[in-house]
Amino acid sequence: MTHPIAPAQARSPVRARILFLLLLFSGTICTAMTLPFMSYFLVEGLGHAPWVISVYSVLAISVTLTANRLFARRIDAGARVFPLVGLAAAGFVVAAGALALKPALWVLLSLGVLGFGMSSSAISTMFSLGGHMAERHAVSRVQFNSHMRATTSTAWMIGPALSFLIADGFGERAVFVAALMAAVAYVALWWLTLPREITAAAPEQSAHRTPAQGQAVDQPGARSSAVGAGQLSREIWLAAVFVFSLSLAHAATFSALPVFFVQEVGLPGYAPGVAFSMKTFVEVIAIFSTPWVIARFGMWRALLAVTCLAIVTIQLLALVETFAQMMAGAALEGLYYGFYASLGISYVQSFAKDAPARATAIYWNALMMSGILAGPAVGVIAQAYDFQTVIRSASLVAIVACVVLILGRPKTPA
Repeated sequence: MTHPIAPAQARSPVRARILFLLLLFSGTICTAMTLPFMSYFLVEGLGHAPWVISVYSVLAISVTLTANRLFARRIDAGARVFPLVGLAAAGFVVAAGALALKPALWVLLSLGVLGFGMSSSAISTMFSLGGHMAERHAVSRVQFNSHMRATTSTAWMIGPALSFLIADGFGERAVFVAALMAAVAYVALWWLTLPREITAAAPEQSAHRTPAQGQAVDQPGARSSAVGAGQLSREIWLAAVFVFSLSLAHAATFSALPVFFVQEVGLPGYAPGVAFSMKTFVEVIAIFSTPWVIARFGMWRALLAVTCLAIVTIQLLALVETFAQMMAGAALEGLYYGFYASLGISYVQSFAKDAPARATAIYWNALMMSGILAGPAVGVIAQAYDFQTVIRSASLVAIVACVVLILGRPKTPA
């Protein structure tokens, strides 16, 4: 039987993981240069009302949700990952290229929606593949999740700051030109580093598998029932609702902060980018601390503390009046989100170990669905009130996440 990553056998495990993380970094920095910039681009750059943010968000994230669902099924079934990542990279090139040529609303709502929506599916695909690589190279899944999260956070540390600095100095169109140049590097790394035949199929079950840590021995047919969409455990769906709720709170805050800082607080145009850099700098520190936090407190207790911190942090961000306060708030935001991002995916995966790509897709789709609601919510609330009200409302959603997490507490320590 040929091993699914046989083409990469000539590479050392360390080199294979480094190349994988480099590819993940390049794809994420493309997204980081464009996603947080969109609300600012629509309101400040193109001069449209805040409700237009809702239209773009719904369309783009709907494309991502559909792609995530289809790709996850193919990955669990053993399909090659190489063309799936390639489709995502090509989508970004098309969208960034079109907006670099014509930065207009109709372009964003057509080629931009399709291209950026498709490109966002690469994150779920890469995290599914990352879990497979962790098992292949005998690395803890939680540890490698932390490495992947640290990689994406590092990209987020650079991307938004770069975009807002470019927009402040050279105009909004220059951001998409720079994003297109980053996408060329992304495509080159995809072509040169990702093995053509690599897959990340769900692990096969057998009746004679040795139990681990008190788990029951698998019975024949266990995998087919475990991965059935209608038969996933109640716990994983509660975990998904928790992720959706806290991600909704974060997404609403994330979308509102750039315009809030510039329009309502009166900070300079480069301020949102600097805030994102501070946020992601602290995120990286939090992410690398995650394995210790899990070992010391347990996954569920750590998530509960992080959710409570999120509630307080979002309220503090709504009170920002100075540049220094913005930076302090961004640091707290990075602290809670770094722990949440690293813990959340492992928490969801812990309820569906026999269908890793499906569990990963559920996690990312919960994030994407939160974005679908966050976009309209930000647009409607900001249109009726202001962006500060959006941020205050987000803290209420974080309280809902806390309640759901308590209701979904696992019977055995997570």
